[in-house]
Amino acid sequence: MTAKPKQKAVLLLAAVTVGLALYNNLLARRALAGRPLGRFIHLRRTKLHFLEAGHGQTLLLLHGNGASVEDFTTSGIFDKAAAKYRVLAFDRPGFGMSPRPAGRPWTASAQADLIQAAAAKLGIERYVVVGHSWGAAVALEMARRYPRFVTGIVVVAGYHYPPPRLALAISALPALPLIGTVLRHTVLPSLVRLNWRWAMKKIFYPATIAAPFAATTRELASRPSQLRSISAESFLMLVSALFPNRRYADIAVPVGIIAGAGDQLFDAKAEALRLQAEISHSLLDIVLDSGHMVHQSKPPAVLAMIDKVAAFASANERPESSRNQC
Repeated sequence: MTAKPKQKAVLLLAAVTVGLALYNNLLARRALAGRPLGRFIHLRRTKLHFLEAGHGQTLLLLHGNGASVEDFTTSGIFDKAAAKYRVLAFDRPGFGMSPRPAGRPWTASAQADLIQAAAAKLGIERYVVVGHSWGAAVALEMARRYPRFVTGIVVVAGYHYPPPRLALAISALPALPLIGTVLRHTVLPSLVRLNWRWAMKKIFYPATIAAPFAATTRELASRPSQLRSISAESFLMLVSALFPNRRYADIAVPVGIIAGAGDQLFDAKAEALRLQAEISHSLLDIVLDSGHMVHQSKPPAVLAMIDKVAAFASANERPESSRNQC
């Protein structure tokens, strides 16, 4: 190939790359249109978007990797819980409408600090936390770091003891500088859309796909900015798997543990049983005919566990003579 054809090929490749980036960023802006708009709280040089409803004991909802507050609105958990509790569902950093500032690793501990800072700024002194999947890791860190404020937690489909897996390494690749940036803005969003139904089948199996969740999350999850956050959290999970140091026995608050018996992402049942063995004051529910999205497939199971943990939390708020043990 002569110099001139090479130059033409390079220019064509550059034009296609720029065109794909512009197209994907246009779709990303459209994905935010029509979302349920809640409130923003500004703190620590960033901001968090959250939905709020209801009155009573405060309940904080934290979604998993790749999701957003729609995870709890489409499942019905947000509205149903709001009939009993004051419910706040957060877009975690980098998801939904919450940005993820660069320059720091947004570990589970860092996110736990941020959510607690948000609760404090909102004047919330005591609360129960519900976390799904990666959000479960944040909930456990909040229980460990802030027992004065966290009265109980419910972890759903949590990956508490992750072993090293090739899938984690592959998922983390788009977080790499330069090449990862190019991939996230060009071909990766299209690949996510093309493989969306396959991904939904995998996370919902053996239950049927929840159409409202799949429809509302597809374009949000394929945004370049959210793909960066998804990859970053996959990388952090890979680091945890390669350098395991997770211990949960020091968690002193009531813990509700829920797992889908058919989870295809990892052995969620084994993870849940191991966590229950480590935390003596915990409750366990292995939900049959459910996979990783057990909260979408069987929301009553999650709501029932919330009620149990909240009841124990209330009992622990009473004078010592009237407390019941979990």
